[in-house]
Amino acid sequence: MTKDEKYTLVDELTEKFKNINYFYITDTSGMSVAKINKFRRFLFEKGLEYQIAKNTLILKALERANPGVDYSEFRDKVLRGFSGIIFSPESGNLPGKALKQYLKQNPGDKPALKGASVDTALFIGADNLDALSTLKSKNELIGDIILMLQSPAQQVIGALQSAGQTLSGVLKTLEEREA
Repeated sequence: MTKDEKYTLVDELTEKFKNINYFYITDTSGMSVAKINKFRRFLFEKGLEYQIAKNTLILKALERANPGVDYSEFRDKVLRGFSGIIFSPESGNLPGKALKQYLKQNPGDKPALKGASVDTALFIGADNLDALSTLKSKNELIGDIILMLQSPAQQVIGALQSAGQTLSGVLKTLEEREA
């Protein structure tokens, strides 16, 4: 890879890291090209993008995209060996779910999770895969909050409606007594 190609790749990765808030880094060591392509197709069907890059180029792009974030732990623990990046434009849990599903369908196979970034929160190690796959997306959280806010309002409306029916029943009874 020439210097110009490396600069171009770093620029492309920088743009992706700026525009996409969710990415996972996986260990691709020992995987054949055929297996990597199979994994890439599997992710593409899920609406995800998979790209393999050198660790130094990934780190440069990360540092350029998010200058305020400290990636030293990521550099020391995650960006070692062969790495591939799963980009998810919409959901932080979709790559985790897809990775778990792929590993379940292909037991003993790689790739293994090395680290992830969800809204600049860094997760390091494969032991975080279960937690990452169950994270709720922003839209799911907004939906939960709306449901929680609606619940008390619905209770108040229900109480007012039942009280209104009770009150009208009492008035009707009193009216019938007088007649």
